[in-house]
Amino acid sequence: MPAKPGPELLVALVVLVLVAVAAATWARLRTQRQVVVAALRAVVQLAAVSLVIAAVLRSIWWSLAFTVVMFSIAVATTSRRVGAQRAWPWVVVAMASGVLPVLVVVFASSAVPFNGPSLVPFAGIVIGGTMTAHSLAGRRVFGALRDQHEIYEAALALGLYPRDAVDVVALRLVPEALIPATDQTRTVGLVTLPGAFVGVLLGGGTPLQAGAAQVLVLVGLLAAQTITVGLAYQLMRSGRLLPADLMYAVRPSRRRRMREPRM
Repeated sequence: MPAKPGPELLVALVVLVLVAVAAATWARLRTQRQVVVAALRAVVQLAAVSLVIAAVLRSIWWSLAFTVVMFSIAVATTSRRVGAQRAWPWVVVAMASGVLPVLVVVFASSAVPFNGPSLVPFAGIVIGGTMTAHSLAGRRVFGALRDQHEIYEAALALGLYPRDAVDVVALRLVPEALIPATDQTRTVGLVTLPGAFVGVLLGGGTPLQAGAAQVLVLVGLLAAQTITVGLAYQLMRSGRLLPADLMYAVRPSRRRRMREPRM
């Protein structure tokens, strides 16, 4: 059943945060501060959203505006997470290429009614999923290009174009960004009952309606994340979506190779 605001909820939240902090301390993860800050932000942000969401959902135009705000925050978050703040316009391109087609298919097909109460939660789930996948892909690719830069340079020395040298270092890592989505889709109903399923049940829907909603969410997420990760990687290997330090490390080689014939 839904959680009820009150002292009991506050106690549960405090205990759970303390447990997470204790676990991070025991494992020497050095994430105690991040855990506390994330929990506090979640409380404040959800409290603020709860105050405005009822008004937002009454109008499709306000719902669309709220969706744009969510998307903008997601772009800023993942750009900062991967260290590519200056390349944020390309992050917009990558994420929008995944989010927009999924939303168009879902609402144009009338699988979900096009109104505020449907748009905001569904778009929020898809946007959040693409943000996570983009962050995972960026961190893996950029980390590999930093740690294995000598392999990148060796590939250039053998006559490969820069984009192909990036493939040698990082292409095998890109599918890892999709592991959470594929695992969740494969094991839904067997290991977990995700939020959309539970939400429909708590809202009075039948198990069949809950299952249909959850399948739509999971497949939409998988499509959006796959498109986003695929396009983001193409932008990375072309030298457009890169952190500042890799712009310096990779693009000079790119210019050098453009002046040389391919072997």
